[in-house]
Amino acid sequence: MSGPNGMLYGGDEIGALVFDPGHHSLRVGYAQEDTPKADIPAVIGVGPATHIPDAEQKVPDGNVTQSGTKTGNELRHYIDVTELHVPRPNMEVQTYMKDGQIENWDLFEKMLDYCYTKVIRSPSEHHPALFTEAVWTTRPAREKLAELLFEKYQAPAFFLVKNAVLAAFANGKSTALVVDAGASQTSAVPVVDGYALVSAAVRSPVGGDHLAAQAKNMLNSMHIQMLPVYSIQSKEVIRERERARYTLKTLPAGLTPSWQQYMLKRQYEDFCHCIAQVSETAYDERTAAVVPGVHYEFPGGYHQDFGPERFKLTECLFEQSLGAPHLVCAAASACDADARPALWGSVVACGGVAALGGWLERLAKELASRAPSSHRLKTHAAPSPAERRFAAWIGGSILASIGSFQQMWISSQEYDEGGKGQLERKCP
Repeated sequence: MSGPNGMLYGGDEIGALVFDPGHHSLRVGYAQEDTPKADIPAVIGVGPATHIPDAEQKVPDGNVTQSGTKTGNELRHYIDVTELHVPRPNMEVQTYMKDGQIENWDLFEKMLDYCYTKVIRSPSEHHPALFTEAVWTTRPAREKLAELLFEKYQAPAFFLVKNAVLAAFANGKSTALVVDAGASQTSAVPVVDGYALVSAAVRSPVGGDHLAAQAKNMLNSMHIQMLPVYSIQSKEVIRERERARYTLKTLPAGLTPSWQQYMLKRQYEDFCHCIAQVSETAYDERTAAVVPGVHYEFPGGYHQDFGPERFKLTECLFEQSLGAPHLVCAAASACDADARPALWGSVVACGGVAALGGWLERLAKELASRAPSSHRLKTHAAPSPAERRFAAWIGGSILASIGSFQQMWISSQEYDEGGKGQLERKCP
């Protein structure tokens, strides 16, 4: 399919872009590549324009999007870790996501501006854009996204695909039962011949954020203090389990609670990333105690080994009615009986939580005890943690670079002629 000036979408000359917005981060990059170019936290710092670092004069490409001209009371938006993780007075941290879909469009526009100017560094009117979306994205939200890309960013072509479908593609399947264990929720979505069965999709509010909250409770009960990493000037080397000795920085006044909580949450996530481990069977103190511990040093310098606690921490991901195994069973039983054997035969796991050590093995074991004996059960997941996290993005990258997909794009011309009705017709 050729564009208005004869350029070929998705051909070798022009790069289609793939955007995968999630609750934890937004993945963005060129189709045909194997990993996203950027993985940007899904929050934006909004605060008065401070002149502390003065990013504009020093860095010609500092990642600060400016709104309007420089006046005394204007707001600035700080995006991506280098800008966001700087302590600034009165900077509130806000997210544009809610319940798996984009809610705050003004903030999301700032994020897209940043993606085009700082990540892609190329005008938006040169790149067809493929977006992933959650299965339960509402129709107004989909139409708003199409409108934004065609009318503000002048994209030559646009397409929307359910993230479960793309995760299945990334694992080489067109029919699969996709378990997506993300930050804000875990979902199980049956995909049959490249179409997500929305009516059979189920989800629960247990995800990476829940795990980070559990980690916080666990450390509090162990009386271990998680000091914010930005507040520490220097620390001394100490022996294991010895009391931490550190000096604190003087921080600017007026740091907002939302920013402090965001920074602490990042640290609890790091703690989970290093420590959390899923045991193959339900948690049992004796078997967990046999496994060697893992060492972790806190920002203040305090450090110790974590043993059975690592396994106890992740049990919240496998609660009876909220855990992934239960969701898989519920989603499979909501499908037609003749579709079930194929779905049980390819259960695909993806998402950031699915990258935890032992998570997949535990899922497989729990499903083996619940799956109908007449069906052959097989679980699949990408071997590397990054591929599991970016599964939907990788699927989008594969799809947008396939030759036969090029006729599927909604072109700007079709949008001008048929309006938002094109979405329901071309992107089911």
